[in-house]
Amino acid sequence: MPARLKENLKEKLTRTKKDDKRFDPTVAAPEVNVADYGFEGRFEDWSQDARFFEYSKAADPIASGHTPPVPIERFSPELYAGGPTRVIPLDLSEHLGVKGGAATSPALLANFVRINAGDRVATDPNATSELYYVMEGAGYSDVNGRMIRWEKGDFVTLPAGSRSTHHAAHDTVMYWVHDEPLLRYLGAEATRPRFRPTKFARADAVAELERIASQPDAGEKSRVSVLLANAEEEQTLTITHVLWAMFGVLPAGQDQRPHRHQSVALDLILDCPPGCYTLLGDRLDEHGDIVDPVRVDWEPGGAFVTPPGKWHAHYNESGRDAHLIPVQDAGLHTYLRSLNIQFGDRP
Repeated sequence: MPARLKENLKEKLTRTKKDDKRFDPTVAAPEVNVADYGFEGRFEDWSQDARFFEYSKAADPIASGHTPPVPIERFSPELYAGGPTRVIPLDLSEHLGVKGGAATSPALLANFVRINAGDRVATDPNATSELYYVMEGAGYSDVNGRMIRWEKGDFVTLPAGSRSTHHAAHDTVMYWVHDEPLLRYLGAEATRPRFRPTKFARADAVAELERIASQPDAGEKSRVSVLLANAEEEQTLTITHVLWAMFGVLPAGQDQRPHRHQSVALDLILDCPPGCYTLLGDRLDEHGDIVDPVRVDWEPGGAFVTPPGKWHAHYNESGRDAHLIPVQDAGLHTYLRSLNIQFGDRP
């Protein structure tokens, strides 16, 4: 090998070793005299909150108990039956270890809102997305000076910055879900609307559900349901960029096979006869059925929480159809590509 080529190769190897040391985190940096910077006495030590864990002891903080799991929880319609006008938060913050306010899931807060005839309720959450479903009654809302009428069966979604007053012409009950817990966790203020205020009229939703249910292949589908979507959400196809909502029917004598997803479902039961229920569990057996399930019986006007990752299946062993509205943070999960919805099949 020519002498010049040997010299070039030696220089290259020496430079590579230097570069390796420069980027090797186990090699200490050259000592520096802080006085050389000219800022003596002004440097602070920010290491007091630093912690270090061996990987296997911190990789799954839910399994280790550091992060509380989302519980399976039911909420009775007795919470809003009679009494004064009020907002009733479905609060699981203590179970979840959520600080600073009420929460039904880590990202969402569901509420029942009772407004007696002639009364009003003001709402102004720090949220990017609000969803109202009118369970009973009729009235109107003043949203930032704009007026919208609503009645039983209507859905209304509101974006960030919505200061609202809801007036009831008749005794009214609403199911109200928003993402203020998510904003609280992020330490963020919701200031920029991501969609326009939108109303999904009862007549339109019912007509679409009836059209879907009347199709010849309706009995073969995993769900007989309408997914509500906003025109702004072209990627996620959801009701807001954070929230997902479905208006569905569970036909008499049928079941919806087990499925699971990483979003939390806040399920509202609209109407159901005795014999409607949900089974939830952690795994499926060789037949595709849930092993050692927890049973949640449906109650008209009640709600329950389906935790993320749980296999769950819905059953209607009665002689009448039942209707439900699950609301989830699946808009956010879909955008993050983390929803991971899976369906169990019979072998």
